[in-house]
Amino acid sequence: MSKLKVGIIGTGAIGAIHMDAYKACNKAELVALCDISEAQLAAQGNRLNISQRFTDYRELLRSDVDAVSVCVGNALHRNVAVAALKAGKHVLLEKPMAMNAKEAAEIVAAGVKARKVIQIGMVNRQRSQIQLARNYVEKGLLGKIYHIRAVLIRRRGIPGLGGWFTTKAMSGGGPLIDIGVHWFDAAMYVSGLWKPTRVSAMTYAKFGTPMKNYRYVSMWAGPPKFNGKFDVEDYATGFVRFGKDASMDFDIAWAANAEDAGFVEILGDKGGIRMLDSKPLTLLTEHNGHMADIAPKHTEVNVFQTQAAKFLAACRGECPPAATAQEGLTVMKLLDAVYASSKLGKEVDL
Repeated sequence: MSKLKVGIIGTGAIGAIHMDAYKACNKAELVALCDISEAQLAAQGNRLNISQRFTDYRELLRSDVDAVSVCVGNALHRNVAVAALKAGKHVLLEKPMAMNAKEAAEIVAAGVKARKVIQIGMVNRQRSQIQLARNYVEKGLLGKIYHIRAVLIRRRGIPGLGGWFTTKAMSGGGPLIDIGVHWFDAAMYVSGLWKPTRVSAMTYAKFGTPMKNYRYVSMWAGPPKFNGKFDVEDYATGFVRFGKDASMDFDIAWAANAEDAGFVEILGDKGGIRMLDSKPLTLLTEHNGHMADIAPKHTEVNVFQTQAAKFLAACRGECPPAATAQEGLTVMKLLDAVYASSKLGKEVDL
């Protein structure tokens, strides 16, 4: 089968990662790039020897590409993704899916109408330990899952202070929608608990203002823009119910007076696992009447190359998308509920 022609919309840091992933895939032909920055567009085009370059994504969508990766800022996800689907292109859409669930639902509807693939960029799903953990759950090795802990704390990790990351109108929120989205997705993907029902949560903004008082060692997407905004949270915490049978507590922070920490822990009545903590996956269980820790060997993969390969396979009709639009919508509904609970000061229904 001939290679699928792919375009990248947004050639920043994440866009460059997508470019390199497609370049490493023998079933993709990266043929077109788009960015509003002509300098950035030229740099990436020259680096990869790609001649089709556009500063307007609508012009790229009129080209003969079969599929696109959408790697623009959060506020543009809906418009670009919907336009791509209407133009008959398959879409790999970076996380978060959209600014909120309403926008995400519009993307889902456009995908159904266009009958094109939408895959959400939940790249952590491609990690070998995540796949192994999901296999454990599917085989019943954890038994009935009753609780999840999702923790992702950065002591000082606010990205691009004063830029689009910390401007709600452009980002949709702070660490919850930026990095918490990965942890929520991993928790539900591995556990199979895709029906959150109620949320009680609080969000805080303790370190981003006044901006000149923020102390840090390094800054992703920096340096700070002191004439910009910080009107998002820097810490989110809460409790999620999955009906009457299971729950999840979470702590997600860009900045806190706490040590860096990151993991998703899933507890079942037969076993428990902890993922995404940079340690080998271990199943904590019982075996032959004794407490047992089972740590099978597994080899990690290049997650972005794996993600790209699965997207292309889905475009060819060989398998479902690695992270579906409907799952992305569920994550967005959960994020919306967290923000709503914090604003209202009470538990809310999804």
